Amino acid sequence: MNKHASGFQQSTAFAEKKVTWLELFYDLLFVAAVSKASHVLLHVESGSIPVEYLTKFVLIFVPIWWAWVGQSLFVNRFGQDILSHRIFLILQLFFVLIMTASLSVNFDQYYVSFLIGYVGLRAMTAIQYLSVHKKEEADRKIAARYLGSRFWIGLVISSCSLFFDSWIRYAVLYAGIAVDILLPIIGRKYLVKSPINTHHLIERFSLFTLILLGEAVISILAVLQSSYWTWQSILFAAITFLLIIAIWWQYFDNVEKKVNKTIETAGQTIIYGHLFIYLSMCMIAASIQLLFLEQLNYSFMLSFIFGSVLLYFFSTSLVFHKYRHIHQRLGIYHLALLLGLLGVFFAVDLIFLVPNYIIIGEVMVFFVVYGKLTT
Repeated sequence: MNKHASGFQQSTAFAEKKVTWLELFYDLLFVAAVSKASHVLLHVESGSIPVEYLTKFVLIFVPIWWAWVGQSLFVNRFGQDILSHRIFLILQLFFVLIMTASLSVNFDQYYVSFLIGYVGLRAMTAIQYLSVHKKEEADRKIAARYLGSRFWIGLVISSCSLFFDSWIRYAVLYAGIAVDILLPIIGRKYLVKSPINTHHLIERFSLFTLILLGEAVISILAVLQSSYWTWQSILFAAITFLLIIAIWWQYFDNVEKKVNKTIETAGQTIIYGHLFIYLSMCMIAASIQLLFLEQLNYSFMLSFIFGSVLLYFFSTSLVFHKYRHIHQRLGIYHLALLLGLLGVFFAVDLIFLVPNYIIIGEVMVFFVVYGKLTT
């Protein structure tokens, strides 16, 4: 195994790890959770999405994302398609169902069941790390012991939220989740010595990205079912379909053809960067419905949809920059071109009142250009 000056390592052995059918089934149960989180963004009051609901969207989505990430990372480093690991994963599916059923903007009445689902999921993952660390050696043993022992800190903090009421309960809950999320970053020195399998990790995150694209497809169906079929609604739906294809092309062709999957790191850029990719994709999916229904104030709608696209652009550029082959990385010229294109579209739409199918068409054009430059 060769070690490069950048600190990365390359190995062909890791490229053989494949996603199992049980992992795919595990992802399937998160579809409903993602859908519930995304629908929070459809609450409109006085021509805008209240800050309360924007905040609730993030607070609901983050535990979903982290619960999924936690298990995916265990499987990436230590998972095997054997009976004991299957049993652990099946037990987690039960907690996923509990957590998903408890997701609601009216959180108080479902709080205890949500906490049971989330803590149960994370506890199962921590136990898995502790169970495998006895069989591992050297750096892998240290990494498994670190994660298996430290994750209990966040779980204990979150569990203590049961002893509080009102906003303090949620502050304690999310303090525990924040600690849980930060622990791998704090212990990075242990994890880089037991690197993730980049090929498998990107494949896992790509599959979750498909779930988010599915939300955008559902938005098209909502558009077609929300009114009589006029040439405007059909045109809007057709352009939106092209937009989804462009997003798919930009993301998956980039991942398939331009990303160096032999690089070995702690994978934290991929892991944490995808949180913002997923948030932006949920926002884009919600934007499709909101733009067509024209329930939002025009300037707010423009800010929301172009802000969503900008978040996606920055997130994907950051996540994949160092994983792309050096000669295929985007340069300052490409960034300036894409930001300029998005800025021009936004400025023109602010000056002139344009129909919704023009706005969605501009977003589609941006993704076509972005896809062309990155693939």
